Amino acid sequence: MSGPADTTSPTSADAPFDRAAPRRDVQSERPRVTATLSRVGVTNVEKIVRVDAAGEENLFHAKLNCFVDLAAAQKGVHMSRFEEVVNEAIDEVILGEAFRAEVLAGHIAELVRERQGGARAEVSIEARYPEHKPAPVSGVRTQEIYTMFGTAVASAAGTRRLVGVQAHGMTACPCAQDLVAERSHARLTERGFDEQQIEQIFDSVPVATHNQRGLASLHVGCPEAFEGTIEAATLLKIAEDSMSSEIYELMKRSDEVEVVEKAHRRPRFVEDCVREMISGVVDRFGNSLGPDAFVFARQENLETIHQHNVVAERYGLISEIAAELRNEPPGSARHLTLREWLDPR
Repeated sequence: MSGPADTTSPTSADAPFDRAAPRRDVQSERPRVTATLSRVGVTNVEKIVRVDAAGEENLFHAKLNCFVDLAAAQKGVHMSRFEEVVNEAIDEVILGEAFRAEVLAGHIAELVRERQGGARAEVSIEARYPEHKPAPVSGVRTQEIYTMFGTAVASAAGTRRLVGVQAHGMTACPCAQDLVAERSHARLTERGFDEQQIEQIFDSVPVATHNQRGLASLHVGCPEAFEGTIEAATLLKIAEDSMSSEIYELMKRSDEVEVVEKAHRRPRFVEDCVREMISGVVDRFGNSLGPDAFVFARQENLETIHQHNVVAERYGLISEIAAELRNEPPGSARHLTLREWLDPR
């Protein structure tokens, strides 16, 4: 016959939780299926970044995506470390400086790679921010909201960065304008105007056409060896100039007529906008970025007489685009994609 139960030491079922005992690092354990993963991380991390630069305080609403590659023998990443790294990087890089999305992305990517023990880390940032600019004629100060992009990939080779912007503008359709001009020419001829008079009329009066609101996106990639900076304001200027006219949130009547006339005197297809952007990048940065820099230009026009929208894109190395713009033989320029440039492995 057994004696009374021993109550001096608790069983595992009712033993108190020992907070000092080491816990399992489940993420570092070996997974059942051992295969590397290309990207693991967090998306849509939202932050309000407060920047105090040149005595002026600005707020940026930023949305971040952070990824790291995962070794075959590691079960998972430490997700909380992404949040820690983002907060630390914002404190170290941004406060008291001009906001550079690609610089912040690069710093976070380097920290993520170090903390997570990965061979490669990738971070992308999308930030909305205000700019104040005067209307074209009245000079009334208007606030415009722009989008800035920054992407960085950190690896043993270094950190390559991509800086980008997105701007709204207006485009006027050249095709419809030509049709309207042709019909107007016929009507003026019927009413007795000669060719010289018709030419003077067209020089004095912009010809009608349908227009679109355009969305221009322009990105420039800097290879690991590049030590300079690319101003987002410069890219914005190139993107806005590529369209028929800039647009403004607040305008007087004199500004409205100026914008409409400017747009109709510079009719451009969606394809024209992309070509203007890549040409502007080559002119501005072709000699300073080096041959391995990357360009990605995209234009989307929101149609007014159709239910669909229209899109054009161009991407590739800046050196190859420059060669193509110099009218070198067709086929000399590859169309290297953004993913291929960011991840050369």
